[in-house]
Amino acid sequence: MAAPKVKQDMAPPGGYGPIDYKRHLPRRGLSGYSLFALGIGSLLLGYYSLVKWNRERRRLLIEELEARIALMPLLQAESDRRTLRLLRENLEEEAKIMRDVPGWKVGESRFHTDRWVTPTVEELYYLRPPAELEREKFGLQNYV
Repeated sequence: MAAPKVKQDMAPPGGYGPIDYKRHLPRRGLSGYSLFALGIGSLLLGYYSLVKWNRERRRLLIEELEARIALMPLLQAESDRRTLRLLRENLEEEAKIMRDVPGWKVGESRFHTDRWVTPTVEELYYLRPPAELEREKFGLQNYV
């Protein structure tokens, strides 16, 4: 028995066409140069707004400082009046307490100077209740 004739697969005449193995992706988004320019532009815009806000903030700080400078004499005068009122009340209380002591001079300075010495908080409040002294020394510190 004769073997049947087998036809072998062969390439077509002239060969097969080229195989497309490269990726052909569509272009998406902006190019690298345009992204770089966009980044630089956003940086410049940010720096511009930062400089503008810093100038505004500096102007507001100067305005606040000028307001403080304008109010300082008033606040100092109020503080001086309060201090003098407390000293006068202390002298009156000292006169009441020490009226029976012979040779006691009310309001005699402990300092050997003619200059004004600002009294400490303890000197101002030594004849008052301790709670008032603590409130003056520590203020609203326990609420913070």
